[in-house]
Amino acid sequence: MEQKKIAYQKQIPVRYKADIAVLGGGIAGLSAACAAAKRGKKVIIIEKMNCLGGNSTSGGVASFCGETRGQGEVFDEIILRLEEFGAIAEYQPYPEYSENFILSDKHEELFEQTKPRIFDFQYLISVFDQMASDYGIQSLFHTRVVDAIVREGTVRQVLLAGQSGLEACEADIFIDCTGEADAVFHAGFETMKGREHDNIQLPMSLMFFIRHISDVNQLKHIPERYVERIERKEDLPMNTIWPNGPSSNAVKVKIHGFDSTDSVSLTMAEQTGRKKMLQVLDYYQRVENRKWYFDHVSPIIGIREGRRVVGEYILTVSDIQAGRKFPDAIAKGVYFIDALSPLSDKREMIMKIEDSMVPPYQIPYRCLLVKDSVNMLAAGRCFSADQLAMSSARVFTTSSMTGQAAGIAAALALDKESSLRKVNVDQLQREIMKGKGQL
Repeated sequence: MEQKKIAYQKQIPVRYKADIAVLGGGIAGLSAACAAAKRGKKVIIIEKMNCLGGNSTSGGVASFCGETRGQGEVFDEIILRLEEFGAIAEYQPYPEYSENFILSDKHEELFEQTKPRIFDFQYLISVFDQMASDYGIQSLFHTRVVDAIVREGTVRQVLLAGQSGLEACEADIFIDCTGEADAVFHAGFETMKGREHDNIQLPMSLMFFIRHISDVNQLKHIPERYVERIERKEDLPMNTIWPNGPSSNAVKVKIHGFDSTDSVSLTMAEQTGRKKMLQVLDYYQRVENRKWYFDHVSPIIGIREGRRVVGEYILTVSDIQAGRKFPDAIAKGVYFIDALSPLSDKREMIMKIEDSMVPPYQIPYRCLLVKDSVNMLAAGRCFSADQLAMSSARVFTTSSMTGQAAGIAAALALDKESSLRKVNVDQLQREIMKGKGQL
C-alpha cells in the first residue's frame, strides 16, 4: 500500500554560520574540525549525542585498533592528552603484515596478535571537549541533520533538528562524518550500503559494563520473564570480554540482522541488543557463577556500517589486499579485514584468516569527494569504499586520518578560494606529513 504523504512548509531561521560545518562529532568529525580550526577557519560540529566521540565515547568502544603512531597531528594530540590523564595503555607497534607474519589459525588469536590499544573512554569525553574549546570550535549537541538545501550541486544550508526546534546552518564547505552519510543522503547525493547484491550490512555490537564484587548477596539476578535462559556457552551470541579498569570489564555482544539506516530497524536493534545483553549476563552469573554486578549499558548500539557515500573513487577490497598506492593518498590503513558474518550471531567471519590480513594500503583523496557535489566531503566510516574495504578502514585510527585530511583540504580550498576538486594534492600531502602523518 502506498504510504500517505504530506506537504510541509515553514520558515526556518539560519542560526549558525561557519566556514566549515562538520556533521557528526565522532573521532573523524573531531579530527576534521581540529585540522580546519588550526588553520584559522571558523568551524561548527553538529552531533546527535550529548558529547563528542561517537562510538569511542558514547558507544563505549574503548580501544584504538591498528597503528597508533604516524596517524597525524590530531590523533597524536588525542594520545598525548589521554597520556596526561594516565588513561591509555602503553604504545605497542601494530604487527604490520608481511610474508614473514605468522598467522594464527583462529580468529580469537588473530585479535590477540593485533591487540588494540585500550583507553578510558570516560576521560576521552573531556579530552574532546577541551580540544574543541581550545581550538575555538563551536559544538552543538543533541542535534541531527534532517535535510539540506542544495542548488546546482552546492549545499547552501543544512537543516537541523534539536532542542530549539528546526534551525539551519550555513557554511562554505560541509564535511559528512555522521558514520551513516546522513548529510549526503539528505542532500540527495548518491549513497550505498551493505553488500552489493542485497544491501545487508555488517552486524552491530552492544557494549555493557560489569563490576566484579565479592559479596554474592549484592548480585541482582534477572527475572525469568526478561530472558530466555541459555545453559551452554556455545549457545550464547558472540561476546567478547574487554578490559575496563580495576574490578570492572566491558562486554561486547554481537547483534545481527538489522538496518542502521532505517528508524524501525535501528530501534529493534537496540531492543534486541539489550535482550541479548541480559542473556549473556544471566549465563555468566547463573551458569558460570561469576560475581558480575551489572553497571550500565552504552546509550547507543555500535554501528559498524551504515550508508557510505559514492565518491569520485570507491576504495575496494582488492585495493587494500594488494596494498595499493595512490598519487592522491591522504591516509594509510593497516588493520585487517574485520568483517563478521551478517547472517549469524556467532563468531563467524566472512573471509578466511589468510585473506583478511592486508599489507599497508593508501586511501585516495578522491574517496572523500562526494560525487556530483561541489562543496561536500565525507570522512570516517562513511567515505567512499566497498563493504569489505571499509571493514578495515573504519577503525578509529584510520577514521581520524581521513577526518584530518578532509579538514585540511577544506581549509586549503577556502584559502585559495578554490573548489575542493582543485585542491593542490601535493600541498595537502605536505600538510599531512608535516603533522607526522604517514602515507
